[in-house]
Amino acid sequence: MWQIIGRLIGALIALAGVIMIYDARLITKKYFSFGDKNEATTGLKMLGTIVCVMGGVLVMFIK
Repeated sequence: MWQIIGRLIGALIALAGVIMIYDARLITKKYFSFGDKNEATTGLKMLGTIVCVMGGVLVMFIK
């Protein structure tokens, strides 16, 4: 039972990371108002990649 819950949580974390990567420019425009949006978009994509990898690792290593 706990394995299924853990894998679902890992999958949701990975999904959040993919959404952050895909919609980085829209999220940056909506929540941040400083001038250099390219750096913010790059940072958000890097953060999304890290979150996605963490979710994938969580799914892979829960036994």
